[in-house]
Amino acid sequence: MTSTKSPVQYAPSSRRPGAGHALHKGQQTKQAIIDAALGLAAEIGLEGLSIGALAEVTRMSKSGVFAHFGSREELQISVIHEYYARFYDEVFAPAMDEARGLPRVRALFANWMKRVAIELQSGCIFISGAVEFDDRPGPVRDALASSVKTWLAAMYRAVVQAKQEGQLHEDADEEQMAFEIHGLILALHYEARFLQNPAAIGRAHTGFDNILKRYGKSAAGASPRSPASNRNLKEK
Repeated sequence: MTSTKSPVQYAPSSRRPGAGHALHKGQQTKQAIIDAALGLAAEIGLEGLSIGALAEVTRMSKSGVFAHFGSREELQISVIHEYYARFYDEVFAPAMDEARGLPRVRALFANWMKRVAIELQSGCIFISGAVEFDDRPGPVRDALASSVKTWLAAMYRAVVQAKQEGQLHEDADEEQMAFEIHGLILALHYEARFLQNPAAIGRAHTGFDNILKRYGKSAAGASPRSPASNRNLKEK
């Protein structure tokens, strides 16, 4: 990740055309289908999505679902865009209220952890999609990769700003720091969701604190702990 430019920008859900206004019936129906598809994809993956499966879940005809998307691929891409829009609203947008530098880095990670705490039960489309489409070139893989790159670019940009603000060591490697933060999230999903390690959330927080101590100029960058961070996963 050598550039701070976001490779793609999707409108967050609160700013999408029609948000805050009554949607036309067709728009309402399409949004309801996307919502159902998002839930289904979290359970069975993007690859499991089909016009037929979605028609059954929404109790619509296949032709009715098809009329809104036209193809399975278009449906999958719409789900990815919706997933990213919600990710933006929950993780990225609130962090922009924080000051540039480590306060923003901490906010991005804290918001990310809140979302992960939910996704440990429902699954993460970014992660499951990467497994499904890592070696399958095409529009669906491109949409997934662009979404993830956009998010990683935002984290990288926040780290760069922290260095510009003099909050990191002069020789701190911004790309390495952003890479390690991303690695924590991936390890957390694997440890908590797959291996059912009840200590995984707490260890992710500790890992983030260690990253800030190693790259930062003071311990003031320690991340705030979520009350849920020390709970056993079975209690969530």
